[in-house]
Amino acid sequence: MSHDDFQKQEGKIFTKSFFVLLILSVIGLVFIGIRCVKGIGAVSNLSDGYPWGIWITYDVATGTAIACGGYAVAILVYIRNRMHYHPLIRSCVLTSMFGYGLAGFSVMVDIGRPWNAYNFFVPWKWQFNSAMFEVALCVMAYSTVLVIEFIPAILAGLEHTRWRRLRAFLDWAHPVLAKNQDLMLDKIDWVRSFAGWLRPKLDKVLIFIIVLGITLPTMHQSSLGSMLLIAAGKLHPLWHTGFLPLLFLINCIYIGYAIAILESILSSHAFKRPFEINELSGLAGVVPWLATMWLTVVGGDLIYRGQLGAAFRFDFYSFFFLLELALLGSGSLILFNPRNRRSPRWLFTSAALIVLGGGLYRFNVYLIGFNPGKEWVYFPSLPEIMITVGIVALELLGYQIFVKLVPVLPKLPLPAKRPAHRRAAIYGEI
Repeated sequence: MSHDDFQKQEGKIFTKSFFVLLILSVIGLVFIGIRCVKGIGAVSNLSDGYPWGIWITYDVATGTAIACGGYAVAILVYIRNRMHYHPLIRSCVLTSMFGYGLAGFSVMVDIGRPWNAYNFFVPWKWQFNSAMFEVALCVMAYSTVLVIEFIPAILAGLEHTRWRRLRAFLDWAHPVLAKNQDLMLDKIDWVRSFAGWLRPKLDKVLIFIIVLGITLPTMHQSSLGSMLLIAAGKLHPLWHTGFLPLLFLINCIYIGYAIAILESILSSHAFKRPFEINELSGLAGVVPWLATMWLTVVGGDLIYRGQLGAAFRFDFYSFFFLLELALLGSGSLILFNPRNRRSPRWLFTSAALIVLGGGLYRFNVYLIGFNPGKEWVYFPSLPEIMITVGIVALELLGYQIFVKLVPVLPKLPLPAKRPAHRRAAIYGEI
């Protein structure tokens, strides 16, 4: 599939949703500024017992799983050679790029001292004994890989763009910019020529970047589960298991497929595009089997460790454990029916249930099932919540802008021409 098979979404950039998301993003950035100036205690309820809260739990542990759409779809396209899923790849890579980039940004917000962030790129200052070192290294590397993967789309957009807004501005400002107008138009043409020269060269080496992009998430998603292995005395037995790395890896893959379905349906609805049912039904056929595999590992592990009874005590921890299973199980059961996989309504409902169930599992492991002791209590403060909301809003805002500036969405087929006259419709045009 070539770059010509994708298109930009026509429409205004400055819409009502743009300004709503912009306001939420600014509010989050204001609280981040307060955190950097006054310290973490000014905006959060974190403590020595709960050294990480909703920022790490959602923005990193859960957010990176939600951002695995590009990783999951790339496995189908480039490993299993299912090229008919290729129309979904650019939008998934864009979602992953924002998700992983903002996850790395969230870590900096949590740790603080962003002016020292450059130390991460200085190898002799690396802390190899840190449990999060491999995760941080892979997340940063994968974020870079996603940017490189998306560059061809940006170059394709630069190569084919007509810069209509800029040209209209130059025409309007002709009396003022008469001397420099030709120079600016020459620069526009140079940018287009440079993009056309660079894009084919980047395409030749892109397969190596894609292989790296599939390898890195496999490493750090399992490592996100491995980190909690050291919390044997603090993580509830319902979730603490030696299978945490495997469970986190399977979990991110079925969440990745589910979020790809959600993203496609929501963007098609918002931009008034036809639903990509053929591609989505194929993804939907994979998800329930992955979820079944995950549920089988969880159930077998509970039986092996003698913790099956803990799941039915109907206490605080049992409630959230059963809730995650119910959400994931109900979403999977819907998709086992082939007819439901052809319905946008059922696809959306089942994918939402699976994302909620898979996300709740990570919340349970990192926060809800984590108990450092009775003397420690944690609930996120309003600034903590607003920083997370702001980061999510910034991700949605970036997606909304990019699909209107860069060819990301699959190109729609041209509508059939209608005959100019009723008689032509009957006898055919001569």
